[in-house]
Amino acid sequence: MSAAGGPARRQDGIELQPFGSAGRNVAVIGQGTWHIDDAHRPTAIAALVRGLDLGMTHIDTAEMYGDAEDVVGDAITGRRDEVFLVSKVVPSNASSAGTVAACERSLTRLRTDRLDCYLLHWRGSYPLEETFGAFELLREQGKILSWGVSNFDVPDLEAAWKAGGEGRIVCNQVLYHLEERAIEHAVLPWCAAHGLATVAYSPFGHGSFPDARSPGGRVLAEIAASHRATLRQVALRFLTRHSSSFAIPKASSPEHATENAGVGPLRLTDAELARIDAAFPLGLPPRRLPML
Repeated sequence: MSAAGGPARRQDGIELQPFGSAGRNVAVIGQGTWHIDDAHRPTAIAALVRGLDLGMTHIDTAEMYGDAEDVVGDAITGRRDEVFLVSKVVPSNASSAGTVAACERSLTRLRTDRLDCYLLHWRGSYPLEETFGAFELLREQGKILSWGVSNFDVPDLEAAWKAGGEGRIVCNQVLYHLEERAIEHAVLPWCAAHGLATVAYSPFGHGSFPDARSPGGRVLAEIAASHRATLRQVALRFLTRHSSSFAIPKASSPEHATENAGVGPLRLTDAELARIDAAFPLGLPPRRLPML
């Protein structure tokens, strides 16, 4: 696939592509839920439902996200089979028994019998072998269908690959937006070389999306105008330009969900990608992988 191209399979305008070794074709643009429980609950549920209607069937949540799992449970009622559902265990719960218990609590809040993917939220003090052993037990029981990691830098990924076994880890979910491109130095290439999906969380930044009057924002605005798109749609397409890359923007309203889904038909030329690349420089390799 070329940088400016997109996966061939489509679902209601949203591309589908393989999610690592999970054995599923998954919506490239999904729906994040961090802080979604801060919004008016009926509006939050309506936003998720609108996203599902528009093909954003990849929904990500976590036990750490307050009442988000419960909100997601309401949104997917009667539609569970449409959804690629992801949740996460926090490191403090990631012992063998703790991981199983955390997963079962998440299943209860989500009102489902399985997760399509379950992630270790970031690396903690419990041995990876212990956490991954629990993941494998949950997979054998049918409570999760695949598993992965989040916020793992290359040394962590190397350790996880060794601890989990070749081909077991399906994804790495990481912070990635226009002004935070650290994963492009080493993490994204490592994931691509080992067949892992890379999932961008907070793809609009955390309250810091470029203003249209800023130098970078003006570049986005010019490109967006030429495509009759929005700045955020252009940003999402840039961030998912790599094969096996996904993004999970949160929408606070049905209107925002509609905007996110509108990235589906957008295609950027190589020249436009180069302009965005220059407007938001990659920067030097970080000493530590940034995370929120």
